[in-house]
Amino acid sequence: MYEILRLINEMSPYLLLGFLVAGLLHAFVPGSLYSRYLSGANLRSVLLAALFGIPLPLCSCGVIPTAMSLRKEGASKGATTSFLIATPQTGVDSILATYSILGLPFAILRPIAALVTSVFGGLLVNAADKDREKAPQTGDTDCADGAVCARQEPAYTGFFDRMKGALRYGFVDMVQDIGKWLVIGLVVAGLITLFVPDDFFVRFADRPLLAYVVVLLIAIPMYVCATGSIPVAAALMLKGLSPGAALVFLMAGPASNMASILVIRRVMGQRTLWLYLGSLTLGAIVFGLGVDFLLPRELFTSLLSPTDACCHMGTPWWQWASTVVMGALLLYALVVAPLLHRAPHKHAPAENTTKIRRFAVDGMTCHHCSAHVEKALQNVPGVTHAEVNLERGEALVEGDATDETLIDAVNAIGYTLRKADK
Repeated sequence: MYEILRLINEMSPYLLLGFLVAGLLHAFVPGSLYSRYLSGANLRSVLLAALFGIPLPLCSCGVIPTAMSLRKEGASKGATTSFLIATPQTGVDSILATYSILGLPFAILRPIAALVTSVFGGLLVNAADKDREKAPQTGDTDCADGAVCARQEPAYTGFFDRMKGALRYGFVDMVQDIGKWLVIGLVVAGLITLFVPDDFFVRFADRPLLAYVVVLLIAIPMYVCATGSIPVAAALMLKGLSPGAALVFLMAGPASNMASILVIRRVMGQRTLWLYLGSLTLGAIVFGLGVDFLLPRELFTSLLSPTDACCHMGTPWWQWASTVVMGALLLYALVVAPLLHRAPHKHAPAENTTKIRRFAVDGMTCHHCSAHVEKALQNVPGVTHAEVNLERGEALVEGDATDETLIDAVNAIGYTLRKADK
């Protein structure tokens, strides 16, 4: 328990700063900027997609609808793949949290590894895509097919309104997205500390490739966000895992999970999926070997010595204050907000009393997912109101649009909409 509290104290100030930066990016950087320069099947588009994605605090599931939106707005398949690989591995919040727990070398290596691996994967997809099929342009269309249009920008009325939106996005929406996975990561770290023998990974000392394979088999299907992976990696290193194998986990864990794998296969195709996983795996192994054989181990382990209990009282006041604020945000995100969402929505029906239909939505795992599904439904002609509830996995739709059109609109962005069971 003490180790978990120590990790929270160390991470909280950087997490709060990261959430603030994430909110500012969301409110002040137009989404159209991200898709404007990504249409070419060339190195420039792939590189820009990676650079755009690295600071964005999106998880491996939240990045899917964003990437599909970029694809619809004209991004090439390679640029979309590069964005898919780079974005979940990093984020301003996770980079700062990595620095606080794992030190500067890991904080520098994570975005570099994400950049190189994503560019490689994007170029590989472009090279394999012989037909150079261009994504459909939707900037000038009216979404007649029911698919989601280009990402709608929030209607801010001024600087203070943007700041309000930035704070809400950073400290409410973002905390709701990663809060659960951050807590899970901390708990897993505590369990590893308690139950994994101290010499467990020592047996892999002479077989680093075997250690990488074991880590990859665990990390690829596992859901863990970039920030939540940090305490897990720290705990594994304290149990003997090499810094290179820890970097493999930090790369592969956030960048993939079973949900994102299935969605990528359906939306981008099986070939792109294999190239996506192959480039991610190869990149993780190469960087892992580079860390273990080219850099001194002490460079990565100097900050990992368990803190002596006698030093507990020496924790700075601002770390405790940050922990209290972070705890309050997590309490709201994990307890209060779900309770509020369970309350019945008191939406007043239109004067013509149009029918309100309830649908089940499969594939949503975070706030970004529900927001994209809601926007996709709202963009369908004939829909007067749409509301998506992440906790219940359902959507309430009001309007005269057909069920088939609604289902097609949601399926087009990688989720599944179906009539709810009676």
